Amino acid sequence: MHRQLSATALILAGSLLSPLSALAATRDATPDPIPAQTRLIEQQVRAAWQDAGLAPSKAATDAEWCRRVYLDLLGRIPSVDELQQYTSDRSGDKQLKLVDRLLGDEYLAEFARNWTTVWTNLLVGRTGGVDRNSLVDRSGMQQYLRRAFQKNKPYDQIMRELVSATGSCRPGDDDYNGAANFLADKMEENGIQATAKTSQIFLGMAVQCTQCHNHPFNEYKQNQFWEMNAFFRQTRIQRNQADVNDRYARIVDRDFAGEGGDPTKAELYYELRNGKLKVAYPVFVDGTSLAELYADQGEDFGDSGYLSDINRRGELADLIAASELFPRAMVNRMWSHFFGYGFTKPVDDMGPHNSPSHPELLGKLADEFRGSSFNLKQLMRWMVLSEPYSLSSRVSRTNDSDDPAVGSRPMFSHFYLRQMQAEQLYESLLVATKADESLSYAQREEMKQRWLAQFNTAFGNDENGEATTFNGSIPQALMMMNGDLIRSATECKPGSFLHEVAMNDRLSNPQKITQLYLAALAREPERDELAISNKILAARGGEVPAALQDVWWALLNTNEFILNH
Repeated sequence: MHRQLSATALILAGSLLSPLSALAATRDATPDPIPAQTRLIEQQVRAAWQDAGLAPSKAATDAEWCRRVYLDLLGRIPSVDELQQYTSDRSGDKQLKLVDRLLGDEYLAEFARNWTTVWTNLLVGRTGGVDRNSLVDRSGMQQYLRRAFQKNKPYDQIMRELVSATGSCRPGDDDYNGAANFLADKMEENGIQATAKTSQIFLGMAVQCTQCHNHPFNEYKQNQFWEMNAFFRQTRIQRNQADVNDRYARIVDRDFAGEGGDPTKAELYYELRNGKLKVAYPVFVDGTSLAELYADQGEDFGDSGYLSDINRRGELADLIAASELFPRAMVNRMWSHFFGYGFTKPVDDMGPHNSPSHPELLGKLADEFRGSSFNLKQLMRWMVLSEPYSLSSRVSRTNDSDDPAVGSRPMFSHFYLRQMQAEQLYESLLVATKADESLSYAQREEMKQRWLAQFNTAFGNDENGEATTFNGSIPQALMMMNGDLIRSATECKPGSFLHEVAMNDRLSNPQKITQLYLAALAREPERDELAISNKILAARGGEVPAALQDVWWALLNTNEFILNH
């Protein structure tokens, strides 16, 4: 379990109303400004605390909560001005106001940037479009997602566009469709990865290993994998091979003749472990077959491989959207993003074999999410305004047993410490140091991708595996992030945050130290930390810029900086 290291130690070292909302509005003439779904979260989680004999931690400080919500919604820490604007607000609804600002037009570009990063990594991995063997056009995937999040496109619409996409993955082509990048690297071996990742991401089903055999520990069966795979058999990849430096793909749909050669009964075959062949047709994970859905048009019509009869991926998108698994998987994933752990672990392996920690809450939130027309910002808002999200990360004797890091079920009686993601660390360093002030958006993104690419490696196997060497340490980050840029920012040179503070004659030395603490840690220094800083100043012979540089470097090297707490 991570423990926060103090800065002292390191300096010394060097849309629609849902049914629930409507009910609340009719019950009270002056409705609670906090969403009814948030109150549901609080009620359910408190009940679980009581059943487990736990008492929650105290609330996080204003500064801690502010830093947390900026990190989770925008992917970066707040600036000093943003932090002070929030902490100086004395109104009782300031959390609500800040969340609405972060989800509103004022921060729309940053909101879309952050969630584009999160979902690009989820859909195509950190190496998709970066590794030389990838057919993904990463900029095309990002462009599609950025526009979707800017418009707050309903989640079911996003899913449909990704699962059923056709067209070129490359921006600028006449038939460009950025959503097509989701499948660009997933159609090898008849779409095994398309089957696995679609099930995993949109249904919360980890079915990868069932392509070869029934799962030994849960209810997933081999036939279910191949029946899902049948939905992708009309899908083809057209590769651009003209230029090895400009590889990209085009997703197209074609009639599928079936492995038996008869497109009116377009079947596929898979092999059991004993060598016996079995046949599969398009059947959804809940047992709904296309043959049954279209039985009124003929016994075999739903199994047709002719696009003029059935578009299998389009049918799959409809079945996913109607499934109760679809909103549950997204609620679980989003809960994991904001709280550090989902209701299940892993977050994308749900089912009777892996019961959720709070089953009733998961089910009700899934219903509310569907009732909101799959409004992603609403779902985020419900969660970050809740009491569990606002708790301190400091444990007490009343809840020290609530530690999922050692295997216990998460009860969310305190905020779970977690390391920043590589992208969050990058953006937070830039906010703290102002190291990119002179760069254009394109230069900034190129620099960011170049830095991130150094951590990631694609395995090149049939599971689209990849690994990252990112371990979250600031020394690692500072050494690798275009050294000249960060070196300039952490030295006292014009344009850097450190220079602004050091050269500000209106600030006393203790006030300058305070500015550094606010920028890096979202808090003021404690008395002993100020005393140590003064000793550093004395050791530097009163040379303020050099002393501030020492303190600044130490602050950026603390666990307190790199952790979301």
